[in-house]
Amino acid sequence: MWAAGRRWGRRERALLWGVLVAAWEAAWGHLSYSVSEEMPKGSFVGDVAKDLGLQLLTLGEGGVRVVSDDGTQYFSLHERTGHLVTAERIDREQLCRLVEKCVLRCELLVEGEMQVHGIQVKITDINDNSPSFKEADLEERISETTAPGSRFPLPEAHDPDSGPNSVQSYELSGDEHFSLAVQSGPGGDQRPELVLAKALDREEAAFHELVLRASDGGEPARTGTARIRVAVLDANDNAPVFSQAEYTVRVPEDVPVGSTLVMVTATDADEGPNGHVKYSLKKATDMTTEIFQVDGETGAISLVRSLDFEEGDSYELEVQARDGGGLFDAAKVTITVTDVNDNVPKISIRSALNEISEDAPSGTVVALLHVQDRDSGPNGEVRCSIAKSLPFRLEKSFDNYYRVVTTRELDREHVSEYNVTVRAEDGGSPALWSSAVLGLRVLDVNDNAPVFAETRYSARVPENNAAGALVLRVRAWDADWGQNARVRYRLGEGRVRGAPLSSYVSVEAETGALYALRSFDYEEVREVGLWVRAEDGGAPALSSNVSVRLVIVDENDNAPQVLYPPAAPLAAGAGLAGVELAPRSAEPGALVAKVVAVDADAGQNAWLSYELAKATEPGLFRVGLHSGEVRTARFPLARDAARQSLVVVVKDHGRPALSATATLTVVLAESVAELLAELGSAASAAAPGEPAGSLTRWLVLAVAAVSCLFLALLLLLLALRLRRWRRSQLLAAGSGALRGVPASHFVGIDGVRAFLHSYSHEVSLTADSRKSQLRFSGASCCDTLPARPPPDEPAPLLGEDPAAPPVSSNDRPLQ
Repeated sequence: MWAAGRRWGRRERALLWGVLVAAWEAAWGHLSYSVSEEMPKGSFVGDVAKDLGLQLLTLGEGGVRVVSDDGTQYFSLHERTGHLVTAERIDREQLCRLVEKCVLRCELLVEGEMQVHGIQVKITDINDNSPSFKEADLEERISETTAPGSRFPLPEAHDPDSGPNSVQSYELSGDEHFSLAVQSGPGGDQRPELVLAKALDREEAAFHELVLRASDGGEPARTGTARIRVAVLDANDNAPVFSQAEYTVRVPEDVPVGSTLVMVTATDADEGPNGHVKYSLKKATDMTTEIFQVDGETGAISLVRSLDFEEGDSYELEVQARDGGGLFDAAKVTITVTDVNDNVPKISIRSALNEISEDAPSGTVVALLHVQDRDSGPNGEVRCSIAKSLPFRLEKSFDNYYRVVTTRELDREHVSEYNVTVRAEDGGSPALWSSAVLGLRVLDVNDNAPVFAETRYSARVPENNAAGALVLRVRAWDADWGQNARVRYRLGEGRVRGAPLSSYVSVEAETGALYALRSFDYEEVREVGLWVRAEDGGAPALSSNVSVRLVIVDENDNAPQVLYPPAAPLAAGAGLAGVELAPRSAEPGALVAKVVAVDADAGQNAWLSYELAKATEPGLFRVGLHSGEVRTARFPLARDAARQSLVVVVKDHGRPALSATATLTVVLAESVAELLAELGSAASAAAPGEPAGSLTRWLVLAVAAVSCLFLALLLLLLALRLRRWRRSQLLAAGSGALRGVPASHFVGIDGVRAFLHSYSHEVSLTADSRKSQLRFSGASCCDTLPARPPPDEPAPLLGEDPAAPPVSSNDRPLQ
């Protein structure tokens, strides 16, 4: 019952361990398979697609692949079936010659999901190697005095196979004096020994030939043989003795080749050849003989080639000391290799993106890395890092896998391409490190609107420009790339003087060039304000506006226009434009008339100057350069003609200057009667064929009408003047008589002319008004006649304030 309970407890524990192992493998995503070595390429290993639940469509798109740490591809994935198959013939003895259990590891990488599944494949051994001895011919020297039952160690056979396929038994044949004994070592290995079964007699037989056969446990079994020649020696009663039964030494893996690791020492009490000891390695595999050697004379064990802790961390050697008589002693040497930080961490990029959109959300996986360090302990502990200035971080996935993920949204306009350096550093002293660079290009998103080079634009456009002339260029840049940065321009909606803006200007969509579609006229349009929109080629498109101001620059394209005197002729035959009255008693500087002109241009193009171009008496009158006032330059003389013709030229200051002319007729007369007589004579001269009676009758009527009006005006003016005098308490003798008022107070007949002009009276001087007519213009009847100005001061116009400064035609507002 107790034995049954014990067996049941073992079964439960085995089952429990199996469940725990299966749960651990499921948690870490490991798959375990088994395959025999030496299988042909393409042999089935396991159904990965079924075990992981992968879709065959994903396999067909190439999104799943098998990778390994050392880069050697022992397995591959069949795309159609999802089976894991061998990629080449696998030799277990070549891959795992120092390991009893041969397990190959690889990872199944799912590209699209950035997932990794571990796969373990156990390589099972087949009996494909025969046992073999290091030396096919051996020689043993045994003294004839050796007692039966003495044992002599024999070399062990080596079989690269494992388990039952390795060496299982030894057989000895050839002589009755010897037999074979097999001892089990600490590790379960078999150690053959030659046993002396019968005493030797050198004189009977000096040599004995034996055959040692080693057999493995395969089916069928394989064997290997070694020939043993036993030489019978004379008596040797002292065997060598080692100073220590076991030697232990610890050496670092970076110890130089040729260094002596340990010195073994054996002594023999005999003398001569029987006391001379030689050393040799007896228990030595192919691997140990490639790494260590012993000096046969000194017993120094030295290093033949460099050690590697990752290949083997401990070695056991058996050193034999044999004297010249064939006696020997054996000692065990254990060499422990300590790890040195001699392996740089290795970074393998399992999967990585080459491009990423700049609006990818934070936490997007851009790469999957595998980091491995073959060292042990702290020397194999790896720390990975990325520069903190980069918008990426590392996340540990499982085992030695890391994910590189984004920490925020990227900005292509700030950084368009990243070279992410991942640094792996181990914990050794000094630490070793390596790095891998991930190249990542940031794809553009239309997240920037066009930006104009200036906040506002303005240009001066001369009027009368040619249609289609280039006005200016607007320029906008877009920080995006490609189609998102392609900028096109168009005009905003607007109207100019009721017409659409597009009929005045246009903008070229590609270059931003603004053209005038028509000729501008400063006198019609002095300024045009508009908006230009820049729009990129993104979807949806982004845009921005800029204000453009076009200032029309005036050109001298308008000649001065004379407002007074009017251009209508006074007498068709004489060609007169206006008639002014000047008394012959007028002093120099007396105001006779004023030429009023305007210019539709602006600036200096509208600055006017007046010049007397032609006169009947050149020195009698002068014209104010800027005022246009016609004044007497001297006293009129008796010889001066009563009727004076003046031609005044009005010029602007443009380049070139434009001009206009005004023609004035000035009559030198002291009274209206003389004026009318002069005009009547002029009319008679102009029309000699008219009847004299008709002319006289009309002349009398005109004189009577004018006289009546003149007397009424004189009475009104006199009353106003007396009232003003009374207020100022100024006494003037003879103020009641009209004759006491000097003629100069009326500035000749200017007051009458102003009065008549205000009422626009037209008086026909002859029977035919078409040939001779008189037009008077001036102030209203309510205005008073101005006083006679001083000689050095020009007389004011009728109706103007004498105290006000003279106003030029340029300073008067255009009504």
